[in-house]
Amino acid sequence: MAETAERGPVNVWLRPGQPDDAEICGPICYDAFSAIADAHGFPSDYPSAGVATALLSDRFRHPGVYSVVAEAGGSVVGSAFMDVRSSIAGIGPVTVAPRLQNQGIGRLLMQDLLRRAAEQRAPGVRLVQTTYHNRSLSLYTKLGFQVRELVACVQGAPVSQAIPGYEVRAATAADIAACDALCMRVHGHHRHGEVTDSVGDGTCLVVEHHGRLSGYSTGPAFGAHSVGATNEDIKALIGAATGFPGPGILVPAANTELFNWCLAGGLRIVELLSLMTIGLYNQPAGAYLPSILF
Repeated sequence: MAETAERGPVNVWLRPGQPDDAEICGPICYDAFSAIADAHGFPSDYPSAGVATALLSDRFRHPGVYSVVAEAGGSVVGSAFMDVRSSIAGIGPVTVAPRLQNQGIGRLLMQDLLRRAAEQRAPGVRLVQTTYHNRSLSLYTKLGFQVRELVACVQGAPVSQAIPGYEVRAATAADIAACDALCMRVHGHHRHGEVTDSVGDGTCLVVEHHGRLSGYSTGPAFGAHSVGATNEDIKALIGAATGFPGPGILVPAANTELFNWCLAGGLRIVELLSLMTIGLYNQPAGAYLPSILF
């Protein structure tokens, strides 16, 4: 349906995303993130347009991800994605070509995602916002999102530290139910779709303590999440990682013990981000690392 942006003379057409859109939307995503990061003296989340294109290609093709593309003047000018693999929807990335930013296109894309979440009867929606990007924080707040947690993206050489009594191993399909149950205890909802995909990809790890599964991670990376009964479970997962793909892992800054342990292990802060939510949110009853998707 054709829509008019809230500010400016731009007429915007929103349509469902298609796999072929990645070739255009990838460079737009890279340019948008790089422009705002450069303006504030931070590294971009995407090291190249090719990396952004590959990520968006995966998201356009994934059946568990809803995508929408914005067109103006006959050209693609932006895109947005929402992970609907699990009960809580996760938004990101949302990008608009730098030359057309601040004209309401980002708001239209976000409103479309929230409309889709309502249609899907998602009990909650989450996203992770870069703290130095004041405009996005303002937009998301106006749309009803609340800041729930300050998280630090940390990066560095592998910590390579085993936690006594906590055994880390590759997850199997037989572990998925236990991972879902643990996530339910900690967050009040599961992330079954992401866990299932990561097990299939071979990136999922689990922690066992006293013979029981007490933690898991879909991968020690920017786009992956981890859940543990205690901080020791998360430490075991981080300590077993051979690297941290992407900008780094996201550590809740309010979890002083875990955050300080990461810094003592040589990891350093890249940037700060805000975990924001609409709808269902439970204060975590355990330890966790969010993903950039939420």
